[in-house]
Parts: sequence; structure tokens; C-alpha cells
Amino acid sequence: MSDSTGAPGSPDPADRPDEGGAGQSARPADPGAVSPADVAFESIVDNETDRDPDLAVIEAGSRTLRASVGPAASAGEQLPGTPSDPAVAEALREVEKELLDRWPETRLDPSLARIEALMDVLGEPQRGYPAIHLTGTNGKTTTARMIEALFGAFELRTGRFSSPHVQSITERISLDGRPIAPERFVEVYRDLRPYLDLVDAAQEHRLSFFEVLTAMAYAAFADAPVDVAVVEVGMGGSWDCTNVIDAGVAVLTPIALDHTDRLGDTPERIAVEKAGIIKSGATVVLAGQTVEAAAVVLRRAVEVDATVAREGMEFGVLSREVAVGGQLLTLRGLGGEYPDVFLPLHGAHMARNAVVALAAVEAFFGIGATRARTLDPEIVRQAFATVTSPGRLEVVRTGPTVLLDAAHNPAGAAATAEAVEEAFGFSRLIGVVGATVGKDVRGLLDAFEPVFAEVVVTRNSGSRAVDPDELAALAVEVFGEDRVRVEPRLDDAIEAAVSLAEEDGEAAGYGGVGVLVTGSVITVGEARLLLGGES
Repeated sequence: MSDSTGAPGSPDPADRPDEGGAGQSARPADPGAVSPADVAFESIVDNETDRDPDLAVIEAGSRTLRASVGPAASAGEQLPGTPSDPAVAEALREVEKELLDRWPETRLDPSLARIEALMDVLGEPQRGYPAIHLTGTNGKTTTARMIEALFGAFELRTGRFSSPHVQSITERISLDGRPIAPERFVEVYRDLRPYLDLVDAAQEHRLSFFEVLTAMAYAAFADAPVDVAVVEVGMGGSWDCTNVIDAGVAVLTPIALDHTDRLGDTPERIAVEKAGIIKSGATVVLAGQTVEAAAVVLRRAVEVDATVAREGMEFGVLSREVAVGGQLLTLRGLGGEYPDVFLPLHGAHMARNAVVALAAVEAFFGIGATRARTLDPEIVRQAFATVTSPGRLEVVRTGPTVLLDAAHNPAGAAATAEAVEEAFGFSRLIGVVGATVGKDVRGLLDAFEPVFAEVVVTRNSGSRAVDPDELAALAVEVFGEDRVRVEPRLDDAIEAAVSLAEEDGEAAGYGGVGVLVTGSVITVGEARLLLGGES
């Protein structure tokens, strides 16, 4: 194992601890020496800190890193960054600060009392439109984006609420397939603030960060107004604050172990919580599950007289072929077959997400229940061809290929590893991993071990990021000491991974090497900014 020390965004290179220690340094050098790259990095931090301290380090790393990593890939979805208008940017920062002063998403109280009280004083905005509600362990956000794209292709106005965000908090609330404008985000918050104060004063605990965002989404959707809302739970289902919505279609993506300290330590226990989004008379679109998890969902459906459509029974992927830039699918929906569907995303799991999304939209339109026909296949093809999913096996650089994927649990990592091998076939792939406390990090590393030639462990700027040395100790157990390198700063980690990938000169010349940045949504979001994903 190699080691290189230094804290993310340290203001002065001289403040960094001496390199070295028990292991051999990854980049042997005079501990007192300061490289030109470090000088450039620190000077940019100094210049940017007055503008936005939280983004200064990322901006600095981005400018010093891009030249060494190769050209950007063809433009994908442009996620929102810092607003260009300084007044709007400052207002957005103030709102985000007020939100973050509340209970964080990681602190939960299993109660709907506060959000129900807020919805009541707001006039129940979530009752003003039909909805599709999604839960599950993996695939929720991509499936929600696919549903949104299908509705948009059929000329319905959509509102989508997803979490967490990759780059900007405004991504969490989308209208007509685009993140809400920063100005509108600020306006919605300010409109709600008197009601937030009212509810806060009447409750034992103040409304949480996520409860306020949920209320903002529901209010924004009602004000737009939207024809349909696509709502992703934050965690679980039964007591997730999004569950004040009465959705006619409930989607359950694959259920696996995650958030076990809060949801339960078996798929069955987790399924009990997630099945709580199923309302009386709803249609349940059930992705492939373990027998135990499926049994829980089916029992809940019987209890509330819901109709169930099951992947592999009522709908499914009939065939798929790897294609340039994605895959070509034949899908069987609730009303029939849809051949020649091009999906510009990689992996069998993305194909399954696509057919779940298709079945959900069919169910919304009554297909399979009251109508025995398909949706217009050409419109379906057009919709899927436009789908993007930032941070999900997203190519952000070429020469060598740099991929970003937000896998953060063993099941997600296994799906990503399989997809990388199938779609890219790298002869040498280097991993960059920055994980989050509380996750099954060992399981995540185990899933990636067969596909990573070496791994560079690092950290993101989040308060719950796993310490790089602790992450390295786990990585050594999985990969062995010779295949692990430590780079505490993310830009250094990506640069080191690129250098390691290119050590095989022959493979690099033929495009057979790559870098995969993964481990958490925060790590991927910061890497996307570093590598120019915003511009």
C-alpha cells in the first residue's frame, strides 16, 4: 500500500504533515518540497475562497486537474452549478444554510406528524395532482428520470422529486425535466418560511431538512401546475415524509441491504418499510426481488386491495444487445412488446430500470388494466433515447476514459462492476473510492475487487466521509497491500488513478484503460465538478 498525506483543501502546503510513515510513500519526495501543482492549487483556493468557500477547493482542483486527465467526453446533461448572478448565488447559499441548520437527512424520527401538519397549513398541495411514488434500494433515481422522460414525450407536465443531489440542491426538484431555477427555489422557500415557523413552534422537534425540501417540491408542483408528480422516497417508505402523497402507482425497485441500522437487517424487514408506500387501490409495479422481499410486498398489496404487476411475469426485458453508447432493447410492457428501443445507458440493471419505468407509465395510463394495447412505440423509443442519468456510469473524460458511478452499497457496486466489464471491456481499470460512514464499505470493495487492477482510496468533503486511512485498511484486506494507494485529496486521487491506468502504455494506446470514481454520490458529484461536468 502506498500513502500520500494532506488534508482536502488545506490552505497552506506547509501545514501538511510530513509524507511517509510506516508504509512507503506513493510519491517519494522531500517532505518540505512544494510542487508547482500544489502552488497552483493553493493560489486558486486563495482567489476563490471569498466567492464560495465550499466550492473553492473543487474549483481549484478542477483547473489544475483537467489538463492532466484528457479531453472531456461529449456533453451529457448539464447539471446546475453556482448561479452566474452573484445576488442569486448568495440568496441560494443563504437558503441552503438555513436548510442545513435543520435536522440532517441522516437524523430520522419515524413520524409523519410534522410533515402532515405542514401540508395542512399549506392547503394540502400534494393532493392537487396524480403521482407515481418510488422506493427501493437501488435504481430509484434513474427509474424516476426514465418515467419523467416518458411522460414528457407524451406531452405531460412533470414534477420530479429525487435525492440526494449530485452537484446542486436545486436538482432535487425538477419541472418538465429540468432542475428548478435557483431564483424559483429561493422564492418557494421564502413563500413557505412563515408556515415553517408556525409548524416548528407547535411541534416537539423542528421540521427537518428533508421535510422542508419535500414540502417545497409539493408546493412547487402545485403552483406550476404539473400534470403528474414523480416522487422518490428519501429512505424507507412507511414513515418517509414523502409518504403524505396518495400515489395511484407505487414502484418498488430492487430491495437489498442498505441503511440497515434504520430499516432492518434483512431484505424482508426492509421490504416491510418500503411496502408502506402502497396505498389502497393502487397499482404496484414490482421490480425483480428476492422471494422473501416479494412475499412481503404481495401481502401488503392484498391488505390494501392493490393490483400488482411483477417483473418477469407481467412485464420484463425480452432481449438486449450492447450497442455503441448504450444498448438496444426489446421490452415487454403491460400492453405488449416494444422492439428496437435504444437506451443510452449501460448495464443489465439499466435495462431492468427501463422496463420498470415503462410499466409504471403504462399503469398510470390504465394499460394492462382497462386498455389492452401498447403506448405509441415510436414515442416510447424517442423518450428512452433522450434519457440521461448523471453519475451513473457516466463518461466524463476520454484519454483515458474516466467514468463516474454513484454506487454506494454492495448490490449497486456489483451491478456497476458487471456493467463496466460488459460495456467497456477495459484491460486495466483503476478505481477511485471515497465512501460514507455507516455503509457496508467492505462489501462494496469486495464487489469491485474483480474488476479493479488497483484502487486509490480518498475522501470527499462531506462530514460523514470515511477517513482515508480507515478506508485503506479495509481495502488492503480485500485487494492486498500492493494494489492500494491513499490520496486524501480527491483531485490528487483522480490524477494518481490516471497515471496508474496509463502505466500500461500499450493498452492505453488502444483505449483499453480506464478510471472509475465511485463510493458515494458526494464523491461522484465533487469529481464531476473537478472534471468539468458542469461546463
